Amino acid sequence: MTKPGLLPEGFHDRLPPFADAAAAVEARVLEAARRYGYERVDPPLAEFAEELAARLKAGGLRDAVRFVDPVSQATMAVRPDLTAQVARIAATRMGHHPRPVRLSYAGSVLRLRGPALAPARERRQVGAELIGLDSVAAAREVVAVAVEGLAAAGIADVSIDFTLPDLVDTLAAGPMPVAAEQIETLRERLDAKDAGGVAAIAPAYLPLIEATGPFEAALDRLRAFDAGGVLVSRIAGLAAIARGLAGSATMTLDPTERHGFEYQSWLGFSLFASGASRELGRGGTYVVVHPDGREEAATGFSIYADALVMPGTVERRRLFLPHGTPEDEAAALRADGWVTVAALEVDDTPQAQLATHVWDAGRVRPVAL
Repeated sequence: MTKPGLLPEGFHDRLPPFADAAAAVEARVLEAARRYGYERVDPPLAEFAEELAARLKAGGLRDAVRFVDPVSQATMAVRPDLTAQVARIAATRMGHHPRPVRLSYAGSVLRLRGPALAPARERRQVGAELIGLDSVAAAREVVAVAVEGLAAAGIADVSIDFTLPDLVDTLAAGPMPVAAEQIETLRERLDAKDAGGVAAIAPAYLPLIEATGPFEAALDRLRAFDAGGVLVSRIAGLAAIARGLAGSATMTLDPTERHGFEYQSWLGFSLFASGASRELGRGGTYVVVHPDGREEAATGFSIYADALVMPGTVERRRLFLPHGTPEDEAAALRADGWVTVAALEVDDTPQAQLATHVWDAGRVRPVAL
């Protein structure tokens, strides 16, 4: 027997004023994307698991909660991430749409298990995807929209950590061969900055551990490492994206960061903010697979709305209207931006209604603590 009021592990209620604050920042991120031409889509909470898994080349159904649909008897999945659904819409319902297609979204996602630093299994995700164009200009726009969306949501001191998810694969298939059965282990050891472990497999990759840190210095070290010129286009792309940010964010580079970027291709980035206990979101380039097998490049980002609501920054601002306040006065106050809480009984009080201010003889005054 479960105790009344308890929720399963990884689930929680969003109470006021935090639910209001999260909805507000979500709306601001979407509005920033809309101003760049990203139109909103609203996929269903669950769909056929096979279809959801097929739309991203590197997979899009990790940690998904699956169940058998009693109507179709097919296996369904509750979306663990909205990106795969947006990819499905772009590849099917909007397959005829001129490219690139710009789409935004917001909704709840559910994972089988949450990461250790953010154990919530159900979260609100908001983001944007640019599908049909694989270029530095496309990536530069998406990163700019992400940063502008965070700024619109009131997030100051944004920082971005860039990575190159396919770096090891590119090098291993070219100038720095690695046995196929060792590539995954090499990725893991580079990600963990395990110099000894990397040296045991491919010592030539050791300089990549040092090519990490503040963006410009790390990029210079990556240039020095790329003696064969295999990474020239990627390095140039990173530099162009950084120039486009024009001081709007602090930037770092960790070219071998792989965790969380399993389906990204040449570019990945994580979004952070000063004072936040965890990352705010992620983005990068990836590949959409059409029903006929055709592949299409895409770039996007996802942000978790609850991560944007910083502790200690959520405040109520409610104006108590004493019993009998004329409706025209109340309407004028709401038009001025006040949230009004009207007394519905004569003995109602500002304290009982959690009001911060009170309408008193035609003036607004703070409620005495």
